[in-house]
Amino acid sequence: MGKLTRLISISAAVAISASSAYAAGDSEMVKSIMKLRADVESLYNQIDENKDNYKSQMKSYALQISDTEAQINRQETSLKLTQQNIEDTEKKLETLGSATVDLAPIVNASIDALAKEIKAGIPFKVEERVAALMQIKSDMKNGNITQEKALALTWASYDDALRLTKEIGQFKQEITLGGKDTLAKIAKIGSVMMFFATPDERVGYVKKKGETYSYVVATDAAEREQIIDLFDSLQKQIRTGYFTLPNALLLKGAK
Repeated sequence: MGKLTRLISISAAVAISASSAYAAGDSEMVKSIMKLRADVESLYNQIDENKDNYKSQMKSYALQISDTEAQINRQETSLKLTQQNIEDTEKKLETLGSATVDLAPIVNASIDALAKEIKAGIPFKVEERVAALMQIKSDMKNGNITQEKALALTWASYDDALRLTKEIGQFKQEITLGGKDTLAKIAKIGSVMMFFATPDERVGYVKKKGETYSYVVATDAAEREQIIDLFDSLQKQIRTGYFTLPNALLLKGAK
């Protein structure tokens, strides 16, 4: 009887101990589940917040893109003059047919039309580009090159003009800033935008008012940083991707 009582006591003690262990385990599991649930809710909240931020950012980008596309559409319309000049020249050549025909009037007219377009466009190496055209005229007039050669060079100049409307790159040229000429780095975004950076760390962009172009020094910290980032990217040969830039869209076209 005494042994039976002792066995019952031991069994009861083991049962109580096991029950306590299960209870402790359940408590830890509940805590772990509650923590996981809280972490999940926190992640959902973060996801919702990120979604709202993303939507706001995309809305802002959409507005910028819409404005830029509208300006670029107007810009592309002004490029039709150059393309029309090329088509007119092609038609004249088809009509003339024979190489014995005097090509000087066609060459001179085409050079004058392109020079006018360059002068009306963004202030990118204008004097240099116009001087090259006038040199073709002079060489043809003085007999240094044939009329056929002059026509080929003029044609190549039109090709270059069209290429420049799409070219993105960094160059150097003199600009007039504060009434003084200074050699500056130029970042050209096709014929749509043009930025500059001077050796004394002034940066800015070209702005058009009426028929006049001017160089505007950026004073806003955000605009300065955007322009500096653009020059850094072009220096590293990075010409594609997303860039945030000041609104420096230009419209060009000869009248």
